Amino acid sequence: MKKRYLYLGTLVFFVLAAGFIVVKYKKNEKNKAAVFYALHGRKVRSEEYKGVQARFAELMKIIGTNPDDTKSRISLAALYIQEARVTGEYRYYDMAAMKYVNEVLTIDPGNFEAMTFKAMLYLSQHHFAEGLAMAEKAREVNPYNAFVHGIIVDGNVEMGNYKAAIESADKMISIRPDIRSYSRISYLREIHGDYPGAIEAMKMAVDAGPAGDESTEWTRVQLGHLYENTGDWESAEMNYLISLQYRPGYAYAIAGLGRIAAASKDYSKAIAYYLQADSLVNDYSFKEQLAELYQLEGNKTKAEELNKWLIKAMSNDAKEGETDDNIGHYADRELAHIFLKTGDYDKGLQHATAEYNRRPANIDVNETMAWVYYHKGNYDKALPFLDVALKTNSRNPTLLCRAGLIYAKAGNKVKAKEILALVLQHDSGIEAALKDEAINVFKSL
Repeated sequence: MKKRYLYLGTLVFFVLAAGFIVVKYKKNEKNKAAVFYALHGRKVRSEEYKGVQARFAELMKIIGTNPDDTKSRISLAALYIQEARVTGEYRYYDMAAMKYVNEVLTIDPGNFEAMTFKAMLYLSQHHFAEGLAMAEKAREVNPYNAFVHGIIVDGNVEMGNYKAAIESADKMISIRPDIRSYSRISYLREIHGDYPGAIEAMKMAVDAGPAGDESTEWTRVQLGHLYENTGDWESAEMNYLISLQYRPGYAYAIAGLGRIAAASKDYSKAIAYYLQADSLVNDYSFKEQLAELYQLEGNKTKAEELNKWLIKAMSNDAKEGETDDNIGHYADRELAHIFLKTGDYDKGLQHATAEYNRRPANIDVNETMAWVYYHKGNYDKALPFLDVALKTNSRNPTLLCRAGLIYAKAGNKVKAKEILALVLQHDSGIEAALKDEAINVFKSL
């Protein structure tokens, strides 16, 4: 009899608990639906932004009077996505865009534009598998849309499906050769070791976009970065200056000038550029570079403070995913590298492994795993990951430097010397500490 009452009591408890969870879920969803996402403004004001503000006010008015207007919701989501790119406030604007994308999908589950935007937002938050799956679902609705093929390219690259990425890029450019398709062709050529081809395609991408537009200037900066990696600093600087001429105050072009100053070991000048870039756009990579520059300048206190701040901020962003399946930026690979710089190799391995478990075929993730094991002194464990990192024949100078150092420590001096000779023949963009280490090891081989 007691067991029966115990059973009934347990059953009642679970029913009540389930009911509480359902009620809480519905309440949370209702609260999310009621949230208003205002524009946060830009640190660089322009006529362009006045147009954005006017368009935002117009869309909010339409949506407020017509709860079933999916077209305006899609337009508003697109506006939020663009503001995320311009300001770097991805977490806030991605959440705003996701709200309206989900509202459209509630009204019209097969809405193609909403599915493509949701796929983009997943990728933006580093939910790569989910983003790729959503993009492939959208492709089933419209297989002749170039934009969705571009998202599939991105998703496959991040998941390490490079053959599939090339196939989608070929499909994309055959449908619509434009700034988006040329830039993706460029990136695929770059990660397969074809820098001349990558530069050619990125030039075509720049020429295909309107000068001064954010996406065009982003592409021009990527062209500059390609020149950095090949040691052509003069061409890199020229592209950054042109970008600033067309889009004054463009943070990523300013950061490019910072990299050029750092390459010349003018760390004070480089820090000034990065501080300016950091004041204009919220981008953790600027603070990562600042921490590195402070370390090189000898200001270890500032470097440590910045690294601690980055670890806390990135970890908080990732926790968003614990309460919202749609939003929550995975940053384990970035955290792994920061922990390596702070000397906490176990934490570095923990985060690198978390990222590896999500996408074990990605070359960048495998490079991170190999580099963590290098720091832990476990060179034999680093080698299998390094093999995967090198599988596309990438000629990225940082990857090659790390590969040479790992092979040297693992006892393969012939391969180490071959790789380091290849990368050190050009004055390419490599962090100063890594370059110095590579030069010293090369001399000892």
